[in-house]
Amino acid sequence: MKSISRDILGALGFDKVELSILLTDNDTIRFLKNKYFGIDEPTDVLAFPMEDDLTASGKRFKILGDIVISVPTALEMANLYGVTLDFVIALLLTHGILHLLGYDHETKEEALEMDKKTMDVLKHLGYDINNVEWYKLGR
Repeated sequence: MKSISRDILGALGFDKVELSILLTDNDTIRFLKNKYFGIDEPTDVLAFPMEDDLTASGKRFKILGDIVISVPTALEMANLYGVTLDFVIALLLTHGILHLLGYDHETKEEALEMDKKTMDVLKHLGYDINNVEWYKLGR
């Protein structure tokens, strides 16, 4: 997880950042989504931005925040769409990191920009993005 998150952050131009990643089950992600967003249902990924700056050893570090990924949902997506679990985790991690960096998908334009950025990162990492129409998730 550390390597792929480092690669994603590098593709986005960030190397002096910290984030926390929790791989969990549907019950835990449902609890968190309900507690922090008031929506009582499971989801694939949640992002909790922190936006803190720290000075350590004379260098500036940015604490991005926390990302929570439901492994059962990711596995279900991989099986449903005929892709690897590794690909889905990379996609969800990229999506979460983009949220931590301020991207959103509240409007159609924002969703298109975020989806394009996600696909650009995955392509940069060497993933085949030719059959990812399913990723739009009805947005």
